Amino acid sequence: MKKLLTIALLLVCNADGVSADEATWKAGTAKTVITPDQPLWMAGYGGRNHPAEGKLHDLWIRVVALQAADGHTGVILSSDTLGIPQSIYNNTCDSLKEKFDLERSQIMLHSSHTHCGPVLRGALHDVYPLDDEQRRMIDKYSDDLEKKIVDTVGKALANLVPAKVSGGQGIATFAVNRRNNIEGEVPRLRLANSLKGPVDHAVPVLSVRSMDDKLMAVVFGYACHNTNLSFYQWCGDYAGFAQYALEEVHQDAVAMFYMGCGADQNPLPRRTVELARGYGLRLAAAVERVLAEPMQAFEPGLKTELELVTLNLGKEPTRETLSAIASAGTSYKSRWAARLLKDVESGKPLERTYPYPLQIWKLGQKQLWITMGGEVVVDYSLGFKKKYGDDVWVAGYCNDVMAYIPSLRVLDEDVPPRKSSRWGYEGNTSMMVYGRGAQRWADDVEEIIAASVKGMMKRLASAVTVP
Repeated sequence: MKKLLTIALLLVCNADGVSADEATWKAGTAKTVITPDQPLWMAGYGGRNHPAEGKLHDLWIRVVALQAADGHTGVILSSDTLGIPQSIYNNTCDSLKEKFDLERSQIMLHSSHTHCGPVLRGALHDVYPLDDEQRRMIDKYSDDLEKKIVDTVGKALANLVPAKVSGGQGIATFAVNRRNNIEGEVPRLRLANSLKGPVDHAVPVLSVRSMDDKLMAVVFGYACHNTNLSFYQWCGDYAGFAQYALEEVHQDAVAMFYMGCGADQNPLPRRTVELARGYGLRLAAAVERVLAEPMQAFEPGLKTELELVTLNLGKEPTRETLSAIASAGTSYKSRWAARLLKDVESGKPLERTYPYPLQIWKLGQKQLWITMGGEVVVDYSLGFKKKYGDDVWVAGYCNDVMAYIPSLRVLDEDVPPRKSSRWGYEGNTSMMVYGRGAQRWADDVEEIIAASVKGMMKRLASAVTVP
């Protein structure tokens, strides 16, 4: 009888030693170097005039896969890129569906928005004087990146083990609203406690630990541009330094940064490696403080929602306007206008809408995580926290970075004539940087986004999360 009892106990345990009726998360991690091995053009600054000259440190993609007790799986990827373009998002999602049966709602592709990463396929091509050879190199690198993403996700899914998942929130204060503060005056304004404009200094932290409490992954966010460095070396900027610092302390873990709604936020002062490293260490310290304190354990339940929302572009530029801009010089604006003018004259219609990705995850019974495509201004995170609770996590720069996403406030401020010389970019001229078919979004952009999030929140509230 004793022998039969022993056999029965073994049968109700899985290969990892967790009893079949014990609800638990499973998690797996993987990481891959994505540093270009050729001198590609670097994304982010229009003033650059030649390709990269080497690296300060490697660029990475990092993945953590989370599987709830009911088998529903979510994949989180962080990348040292300026932004994942639509083509890479679409191709990657198609491959992940084919190979692993993952729906788009189960996939988060985050970009750190480092301005020291490579130009990717179909993004920012009007900004740089790219020749045919450079375009070929960019396309090949982008093809390879897609493959590396899919392979790295596959490795994480293949390494699933029982895990504990928890969350918390810290604070870092180096982000400054760039629309409301003159950069050179920031040190004085900071000392006088006189900085202006909305900010979001929260540092959300997701901790994934093995059943024996070893850190497997830490995912953390911050709403601040990765624009400290503008040289010609591959580098993850302050976010890259933060990831390296955390992995140096937790050598068996992957440290994964995601950008919050920092489209109108800069690390100030800036422009030196020492400052970038310092901001990275400050962010890593904020994460460590959260990890050192008791965190909120998440029951092993995961619900995922995603919508591709139709956003409307603003007024279509006339042929006369495009012709005037195209003939005004050799900047990105003239290249943008010349390309659109060629389309107009050939009878090709300009884009009037865009399929915009919005996503919400619910971890356990409570934790909500909203992800938004594009370069999202801080108003969105502050607004969603006011509506859904201060503990809501909000990420920008996720899944597809196609343009800035201004609030109605920013759109209104950026209509000429402007009250401030610092206004105009996020809500107006930045659309030319991204090659969109108009200079601004329609005024209903914030309304449409808010309505979509509200609808997904209702669906999540009605769904039962069972550990």
